[in-house]
Amino acid sequence: MRITEDVYLVGGGPSKAFGLSADPDCHIYLIDGGSELALIDCGMGTSLDQIVTNIEREGLNIARLRTLILTHYHMDHAGGAARFREQFDLQVWAPREAAAALRTGDECAVALDVAKAAGFYAADYVFEPVAIDRELSEGDRVEIGDLSLEVFDTPGHCHGHASYLLWGRGRRYLFAADAVFAGGRVVLQNIHDFSIQQSAASILKLAKLEFDSLLPGHGAIAVNEGQSHVRRAAEAVNQLFVPKNLD
Repeated sequence: MRITEDVYLVGGGPSKAFGLSADPDCHIYLIDGGSELALIDCGMGTSLDQIVTNIEREGLNIARLRTLILTHYHMDHAGGAARFREQFDLQVWAPREAAAALRTGDECAVALDVAKAAGFYAADYVFEPVAIDRELSEGDRVEIGDLSLEVFDTPGHCHGHASYLLWGRGRRYLFAADAVFAGGRVVLQNIHDFSIQQSAASILKLAKLEFDSLLPGHGAIAVNEGQSHVRRAAEAVNQLFVPKNLD
């Protein structure tokens, strides 16, 4: 699904999103940098063929896909990384603090063990470790063809969470992943590496950025006036409240 000339939505589970791939996939975005394509997150890996079909239906050549950029290590965002890397010979980039868990497939580190126990993932789902070709840190700026992507560390939802600011053709996009959602909402989770204080600090950091489109990991997207949604969350934080939870 084409969002703008720069960005497509090519995956995402149906329960709270667009039904472009299976639950519980996050929103999977594709950046068209002209000479090359890049994915932002990849979902569980159970809908790889459908995601490829979605890309090709947009008239995009899958041979231009060079890079998979992960926002964090939760399985709905990164579980399929090893499959995508192997099938398409992709470079996989990830936040520096998330790289070790992704390389080792440590289910406890990524809270997959408790997520399985809660029924969020099937008991037999396996976290396939993936080689990380580049570790990304705050302030890094990387090129995707003609476009440029800047890295912001945004922990809180979990350790090793990053958000990315894309400098597109005439507009800017914030890939916020699970740091903040449309409507100024967050996800509160009872897992070992969730932190309200870090989440609040990340929201305040993102609220200072200038961008047009808010492209979160789940739920509604805001093509225009994306900043207003993040600022709504920041207003709650500045009043010492926790932003409302994503339904």
